[in-house]
Amino acid sequence: MKRLAVIDIGTNSIHMVLAEIGKGFSYKIVDRIKEMARLGDGTFTSQRLSPDAMDRGLTVLKRFSMLAKNKGFDPILPIATSAVREAKNGGDFLKLVRKELGLRVRVITGEEEARLIYLGVRNSMDLSRFPAMIVDIGGGSVELMACTQKRLQFVRSLKLGAIRLKDQFLKSDPPDKKMVQRVERLVNQTLKKSLSKKRYIQCQQLVATSGMAGNLTEIIYLARTGRPLSQIDMATIELDEVREVEGLLKTKDTQARLNIPGLDPRRVDTLYPGVLMLRLLMEYLGVKQVRLSDKAIREGVIYDFIQQHQEGLRAEQEIPHVRRRQVLLLARRYQYSKVHAHHVAKLALSLFDQTQSMHHLGEREREWLEYGALLHDIGHHIGENKHHKHTYYLITHADLPGFSSEEVAVMANVARYHRRGQPNIKHQGFRLLDRDQRKVVSCLSAMLRIADGLDRSHFSVVRKISIEPGKPLRLHVFFRYDPELEIWTTERRVKLFEKIFHCPIELKPAAIAMKTVA
Repeated sequence: MKRLAVIDIGTNSIHMVLAEIGKGFSYKIVDRIKEMARLGDGTFTSQRLSPDAMDRGLTVLKRFSMLAKNKGFDPILPIATSAVREAKNGGDFLKLVRKELGLRVRVITGEEEARLIYLGVRNSMDLSRFPAMIVDIGGGSVELMACTQKRLQFVRSLKLGAIRLKDQFLKSDPPDKKMVQRVERLVNQTLKKSLSKKRYIQCQQLVATSGMAGNLTEIIYLARTGRPLSQIDMATIELDEVREVEGLLKTKDTQARLNIPGLDPRRVDTLYPGVLMLRLLMEYLGVKQVRLSDKAIREGVIYDFIQQHQEGLRAEQEIPHVRRRQVLLLARRYQYSKVHAHHVAKLALSLFDQTQSMHHLGEREREWLEYGALLHDIGHHIGENKHHKHTYYLITHADLPGFSSEEVAVMANVARYHRRGQPNIKHQGFRLLDRDQRKVVSCLSAMLRIADGLDRSHFSVVRKISIEPGKPLRLHVFFRYDPELEIWTTERRVKLFEKIFHCPIELKPAAIAMKTVA
């Protein structure tokens, strides 16, 4: 198993991720570490890295490289962005790092930075439905990428990063109104010049990466729900919410901002220009919502490394759909019973489709049912006893790029209730869902219980099912071998379905000739 470390030397922060590359060229993030070194403080006015900033940067890099080496992660892949790239003494800093630590730092252009960010986002988020614009608001620059799942259409690297705007325009505390207006004019002029209407008009979703966007989302989510945000990835925020936080930051000085719930004290002076930049971009593009991705340049470097060592990603070629790939990789990791899991999923989806007029659920819920069915037995990897609870644990603690935390919770609960006790508010995992999510879980798990019962022997005895509407609802079960065990089990699994839909179920077994099997 290949183990590597990626170090991202940014203007504001230095990040390191430790990753393991396994079979099929998939990877797993083992650890993430971040230090706010503020390497770019003053760089964009003096055009030099200050001695203090260089010392801070070298100290952090020394600690990170020692940690990676001691844990056996090799190679170490360090990259540097705008602060080092633009500083006149950036080369001196790189020589110092090489001399002291033996690290060869790769300084990347803004365009290369954008390409790597796109790689990281594309391989962890489903961009297949609509064309997207990805934005990464860093300390020195802002990277914009218009893209689809398959192609990066164009990139722009703009010198409008949060630290740059603070150092050059927003020095007063709180910000001077005239300087804010000057920044707004500059940003709008730059966007107008850089983004042709013809090129970005197709972008129907905005995806934001970077720590700034993450901290903004934490503030908004805390104000919205009263609870800390458990997962940045796939969270969404609205334009009105961005405006509200921007207004709050604009009117407060540094000391007062520290009292804003959720604000990272290390971003107290740079969050405002970043939020201002995001708001102006959303208004220019005409979008009302932005989705967050916690995968970006560091994950992009990992994918780039893999691609350089293997033509294409084997897992990506085998399963091109991002979400399905993540589910199946998780199932394979815990050695799922492939034939049984896929057959149960097939029966569950058939039941879902044929009872559409009863539950009125959509494609997203159908997807959750399928994925819950594929994963419902992975708890056997831990133990046979109470394996449904083990399944819940494994799903909720899995890294599933492309899924929001709410989706993971729903799928975990659906899989958990495929057997034994019915959904119950006394169960913590079920209680943490909101009312609508609990209804969906109850409905989908009722279908999964029936589908799992119809393959109790794991021999695919029941080939297909057919629903005859009415009261009772007749469930025609077409079998090729003796279905006694399946019928006996399913008759004990229909109670939840009958309770939810207020409709009794009558099983109607029907034999089919082998030659007619689909």
